[in-house]
Amino acid sequence: MKFEEIRALDEQYVMHSYSRFPVAVDHGKGATLWDTEGREYIDFTAGIGVCSLGYADEGWQQAIARQAAKLGHISNLFYTEPYALVAQKLCTRTGLSNAMFANSGAEANEAMIKLARKYSYDRYGKGRGTILTLRNSFHGRTITTLSATGQDKFHDYFFPFTEGFRYAGANDISSLEEVAGHDVCAVMMELVQGEGGVLPLDVKYVQAVASLCARRDWLLLVDEVQSGVGRTGTLFAFQQYGIRPDVVSFAKGIAGGLPFGGVLAGEKCRDVFAPGTHGTTFGGNPVSAAAACYVLDRMDGGFLEQVKEKGAYIRRAVEEMGLPCLGETRGLGMMLGVDVTGERSNRELASILIEKGLLVLTAGAGLRLLPPLVITREEIDKGLAILKAALS
Repeated sequence: MKFEEIRALDEQYVMHSYSRFPVAVDHGKGATLWDTEGREYIDFTAGIGVCSLGYADEGWQQAIARQAAKLGHISNLFYTEPYALVAQKLCTRTGLSNAMFANSGAEANEAMIKLARKYSYDRYGKGRGTILTLRNSFHGRTITTLSATGQDKFHDYFFPFTEGFRYAGANDISSLEEVAGHDVCAVMMELVQGEGGVLPLDVKYVQAVASLCARRDWLLLVDEVQSGVGRTGTLFAFQQYGIRPDVVSFAKGIAGGLPFGGVLAGEKCRDVFAPGTHGTTFGGNPVSAAAACYVLDRMDGGFLEQVKEKGAYIRRAVEEMGLPCLGETRGLGMMLGVDVTGERSNRELASILIEKGLLVLTAGAGLRLLPPLVITREEIDKGLAILKAALS
């Protein structure tokens, strides 16, 4: 189908909950995409951090095909091999104790919230269910995860929101202590605030929060939906912060493009969820889990070191361009943010770049770059050349 045919179907039959750019993507290879008209694009988005191994990876395709030919789905009332292997790989590489699987980041964060409140209820009874989150955070689009999100613009329309959240300033331990109280059970935070503008938290601040949580028996909940699974140059970003969270959520890149997510719990939260206290029909789906096994096996030490190197290369190159419409860069690994300066908005700059053949994202008031982790140096250079030429 041609672009205009697809857009006509979208206009007629699809709810307009997305502000789409005028591109219909048809296929891809590595970090390069082609639209239905045959135009080529360098991808600095990875499906918002999902396509960690890029497009048309042969090993990923084979892992999915083998599992689909055996078993596409079965109830979680029965055992299957793929989800058990994913849990083993994640726990072995993080030092955490066990896992539970879901389908998306919002679902994973819902599970993490429920686990924290049940942990507190089991130990202290009712009245201790408030979770502290950070201003400028983003935790999902369900009613509860919207309530957890520390941005006012997400707190419209869908009243009443779930109660039990208070917000503190990021990198300000005194702000966290000020909003605390006897009703608190956990602190929940992104180590790199993704939708808020790609803002890494300060290491000493994160360690201070971890110490405060330990002293007060609050759970330390880390949302790694966007920063996890190799995106920042380690399997999880918390491994660069010198902490071990009580619970970690993950999703996006874990299965390389298939819906998959979940939570990892530490030893003291190992048995919080008993049979019947939480569940999901598709969580741990065999085909998605087989893809996740393949993704995790690819992410060895050498792979992750390359993520750091390529991220540093992109960041340095953008800074050295000296473009007047771009300001400070920041991030970890290949989770990068670029400030936008001047009269044009980040959306306008993104539109210009996409028209010229470079797919980018926005976050906060800036641009966000999340290339597939397997992007080649040649693809990076082509993308950077487009960026420089289009925005000069």
